[in-house]
Amino acid sequence: MLCRGRIALCRTLRGISASKSVLSVNSQNGVLLQTASYNPKPIKLNLHEPYIPDKDSEKTPEWQKTARYDAKLFGRYGSASGIEPASLWPSHEELDKIIAEENEWHPPLQVMLKNIEAREKQETERRLAREKIIATNMAKMPKMIADWRREKHETKRKLKEEKTRRAKLLAEARERFGYAVDPRSPKFLEMVSEIEKEEKKKKKLMKRRLREEQMADPITPHDTSS
Repeated sequence: MLCRGRIALCRTLRGISASKSVLSVNSQNGVLLQTASYNPKPIKLNLHEPYIPDKDSEKTPEWQKTARYDAKLFGRYGSASGIEPASLWPSHEELDKIIAEENEWHPPLQVMLKNIEAREKQETERRLAREKIIATNMAKMPKMIADWRREKHETKRKLKEEKTRRAKLLAEARERFGYAVDPRSPKFLEMVSEIEKEEKKKKKLMKRRLREEQMADPITPHDTSS
C-alpha cells in the first residue's frame, strides 16, 4: 500500500510540473498544497493594421467619434486612417473665431504700438489733471490758512464771551437768591430766560430810538439866494 501511494504521488508531481506550478508538500501530514498553477496565454498584438473605430457602432465611445480624435488618427496613421484631410479643416465660423482669438491674444505690432501710445496718452492726461488740481489747491492755500486762523480766533472769542456771560449770570443769581445756584437748576434757567427777554426788549427799544432820531434830524435847506 505504501508503494502504491508513492507511485501516485510521483505521477501527480510530474503532471503539475508540466504546467509550471509551484507546489509544497507537508512531510508530517502528507498534504499536497498548490500555491500557483495559472499559466496565462500571451496577448496577441496587431502591430500592422491601425485601429480605426467604427463610428456607426453603439459600442464605440463618443469621444472616438469626434473630429479631434479623427485628427489624432490622421496624424498618427495618415491616409491609412481612412479620414479625408479636407474634413479636418475648420469651417468658416470656426476659422473666424480662431482669427479673432489670435488677434485678441497676439495682436500685430502696429496695434500693440497704438495701444501703448493710447495708454501713455491717458496716463499723461491723468498726470496733468492731477498736477492742475494740486496747483489750484496750492494757490488757495494762503486764503484757506487765513480763513482757518480767523475761524479759530472767532471760536476762541465766542468761548471767552460765553464764559464771561456765564460767570456774570452766576454772580447775578447769587446776588438775587443769596446763595450759589446750580446752573442746571430750574431757578437758574428761569432767571436766564427772563434776562434774555429783557435784553431783547432793550435791543428793540434802542433800534426804535435810533430810527426815530434819524428821522428827526433837521434837513439843511439848499441855498436858494440868487
